[in-house]
Order: sequence, then C-alpha cells, then structure tokens
Amino acid sequence: MNLKDITLYKTLIALMVFVSVLALFGGVMEPDSALYASIAKNMVLRSDWINIYVRGADWLDKPHLTFWLAAASFKIFGITAFAYKLPSFLFGLLGAWYLYKLAKDIYNEKTGLISALIFLSSLHILISTFDVRAEVYITTFTLAAIYHYYKAHDHSVKHIVAGSFFAACAIMIKGIFVLIPVFGGFIIYWLLTKQFKQLLKPKWWLAIVLIFIFIIPELYTLYVQFDLHPEKLVFGKTGVSGLKFFFWDSQFGRFFNNGPIKGKGDVSFFLHTTLWAFLPWSILFYSAVVNLFNKKNRANLPAESIMIWTSAAITFLLFSLSKFQLPHYILIILPQFAIITALYIQKLENKSLKVFLTIQNVLAVLIVVILSAVAIFFRFTNNYVAITVLVILLMASFLIFKGLKTEVLLARSVLISVGLMIFLSVFFYPSVLKYESGREAGNWLKENYPEARASVLMYPDAYSFDFYAQGEPEYFWSYESLDQFKEDKNLVIYTPESELAKLKKDYSAKVLKSFEYYHITKLSPKFINAKTRPQLLEHFYLVKLH
Repeated sequence: MNLKDITLYKTLIALMVFVSVLALFGGVMEPDSALYASIAKNMVLRSDWINIYVRGADWLDKPHLTFWLAAASFKIFGITAFAYKLPSFLFGLLGAWYLYKLAKDIYNEKTGLISALIFLSSLHILISTFDVRAEVYITTFTLAAIYHYYKAHDHSVKHIVAGSFFAACAIMIKGIFVLIPVFGGFIIYWLLTKQFKQLLKPKWWLAIVLIFIFIIPELYTLYVQFDLHPEKLVFGKTGVSGLKFFFWDSQFGRFFNNGPIKGKGDVSFFLHTTLWAFLPWSILFYSAVVNLFNKKNRANLPAESIMIWTSAAITFLLFSLSKFQLPHYILIILPQFAIITALYIQKLENKSLKVFLTIQNVLAVLIVVILSAVAIFFRFTNNYVAITVLVILLMASFLIFKGLKTEVLLARSVLISVGLMIFLSVFFYPSVLKYESGREAGNWLKENYPEARASVLMYPDAYSFDFYAQGEPEYFWSYESLDQFKEDKNLVIYTPESELAKLKKDYSAKVLKSFEYYHITKLSPKFINAKTRPQLLEHFYLVKLH
C-alpha cells in the first residue's frame, strides 16, 4: 500500500473521530442511558461503589463495570452528560485501535485501516456515541481479548494475562455469554484446522482461571448486596441470589426466556437490524458474506480468517435464537463485520466496483434527501443550515473523489457517515431532547430552585430527571408515602398529568412549570412531523405542595 493511500485512510479516520466528538456535548437519553447515568451518579453521591440502587431500592440487572467507569469519570469531571459519555467514547477508540491491530496482524495494514474506518463510521457506532449504553464497552473488551489471545498462540504469557483481563472486563459489563464471541471463533478454528492439541494446552486453561480471578470484584459486590441479605425483596420475591442471577438468570434465563426478565424473540430480527445498523456498509457486508460461501473466494485468505467469521456467525446465531433481543446487541460483532467487509471491498474491481460505487452513490443521495425531509418536517432550529451542510458534503464527495477506485468508494461512504454524525449531533438530537421532559425539568429545577428537594411521583421511567435534578431525588410509589413528606417546604414533585388533579385538590399543589414529553428513542413519522406532533405529546409538571 502506498503512502498516499495510508494518508487518505488515516485522514478519514481522524475526520470521523473529530465529528464524533460533537456527540459528547449533547444530553443523556432515556431510558437506558439515563438509568445507567443515574446509577453512577448515586454511587458518587452515596460514596458506595458496591451496592447498586435505583430510586433507593436494590437493583439487580447489569454487572457493575459500566457504572464504575461512569462514576470514576464523574469523580474527575463532575456529574455531567459529558463525563458520562467520555469513557465510552474513549473505549470505542480503543476498540478501533484493537480492530486495526488484529486485522493488520492477520492480513495487512491496509485491511487494518479500512476495518477501523468502517467500524468507526457505521451508523450504530455513531448513535452509540450519543446514546451511551454498555455495548461499546463490551465490543472493545471482547475485541481486545480476541486480539491478545490470538497473539498468545506464538508469544509470551503476557498476552494470556491481558486477554483474560479484557475478557473479565467484558463479563463485568454484560455477563458470561460474552465468552462465546471471545472463545467460539478460536475453538472452531482449532477444530477445522485440526489443531486439537490447542484445547489441552495449559495456557488456555490458565486463561480461564485468570478470568475467574479477575471477575472477583463483581462476584464480591453481588454477594455482599444480595446473597448476604436473602430478606431483600428483588423481582417481587425474597431469597434472590445475586451470584445465581449473574451466572444463570441474566444469561441463560434471557436466552431461554424463563428468567425474571423476559422478551419476545424473532429469528430474523438481527438480519434487518444489521441492514440499518451497519449503514452505509450493510449492502457491501451482505454481499461479502455471500461471497464467503464460495470456497474459491476463501482460497487465498489466511487460515486465521476462520476465527473472524465463525466468531461473528455463532454470536449472530445466538442473538437470533434468543428470546431477548435489542438492536444494540449487534454492536458486539460489528468489528468482525468490518473486517469481512474490508476484505471484500479490496477485491472489487472493474464491473463489480462500478456496481457498488453506483449503489453507494444512490445511498448517499437517498440519505441526504431523507435527512433533509426530516429537517423540513421537524422544523428544528437551523433546519436549512443542516440541509446546506448535508448538500455541501455530498457535493464534496463527488467533486474531490473521482474515478473507479476503491479509495473513492471508501471516501464517499465515510462522508455519508460524517454528514449523518453532524446532522444527528448538531441539529437533530438537540431538538429532539427538548421533548425529554425529565431532562428539561431537572435542569430547570436546578437553575430556578437550587434548594429544592427533588422528587418523582407515580412515574417509573423518569430516569433523566433522576440524573439531571439536584442530588438523589426521592421517589413516591403511592400517596401514602408522599404523606410522610408533605410538610417539607422544599419538596418539589415531578409528576405526570394524570396525577395533577389529585395533587391540586388534596394537597393544594402549585404548578411551577409544565413540560412536553415524548419517548424519543421510539421516533415515529407523526412525531417527526411538526403538524401532527402535538397529538402524541404527554405533559409533565413540577409542582410544589406549599
């Protein structure tokens, strides 16, 4: 690969990272991001990094590491949305670096750079920079574990230690099922290449032992919070073991849909999820997968390639067969998707390259048209500025990058993602977040009544209010619990419209401010359209009892 190509790929990666930074300055979104941010906030306020609480009650679902990382950032930078998002963003960059290293070592530097570029510019990675959950952490930790275990085939024991540390971190983010994408590809690779002795080598058994040593902090915290206190009420019953939930119910219980947290599975869910989540690369990726089924197309690839696509395949199959499915799960195997796509793109030439250049050109135009329509119908601030930026980027991609070359295909596709990220971070999400009433109410209360004792009445999903309001808000599940605090002159209640009449009648409540609400992670055409939006909006209020 010549210096010019290396410079182009590194420039595009730098551009993608630069525009992604914009997402750090937006708000925290409900429900999951706001919930996780409020948990980390409580850890800092209570100076308690062992017990996880939501609204003062014991909470058992996700392991601790996501919250520890956010809480550590809060301690350094203060309790802000920026501080919550920063660790995930930095670990996402670390994941891109590990992806580059892995693809470079198995294939070459060009494949490494293209893989990292595809990963950083895929739509769900862009969205996850704004709507921060746990999956970016899992993606990086599983990828880092795979890289170090790959290096451990021929190098010192330090890679076994590092691989096991990152595998343990992934477990402390999500649970033991993350070992499937980590080890699944290796085991199938060994079996298909008849390296059966690898399964018996002491270093791999040492890796398993080290993983269990490294997850001791998680096991300890679960034991202290739940197993030592069988009297606690969790999932509506007592005697709940945190360790059993961690090893079984949160993983196998969800997969078989017989645990305390249930879902509805659809075997085709991740097929159509990938179609939008991996934009603008999804059509190229599906073509690459079809291409892999031809044995002749795999002939010149290193044997270690088996490890890449079998890791992706078994994880994808596991997700598809599970009864508990969420779109952001797909992030975990986007690095493998990126490598598969990068290899395929490099093989394109002449007619096939021309076909995919045409497809990507049409896709670019469609995205600009769709986003422009959203800007016009939503009527957010500076919508025509947003459209202008999109059109300029589209025109630049055609004027600057010309010819029938792989670099043109990559550059135009990346500029689609650059436009998407600018549109989402600078124009779209800031306008949409105005309808996250918990955030708006929390900020308003903090600015206008800094001495207020914030509280929530009869609304379980106001996690953005929990995060943005001053301190740790009180939660009232009933009016009986509210009665214990009704003499508190500093009490300010955040409540839905359904409770307003009773508060006015029985408690002489005074409305301080009203807020419009919509579940912004479930966007619909009616909400996007400014004319029909009022039909969907709910109303929430901040009220004072005295």
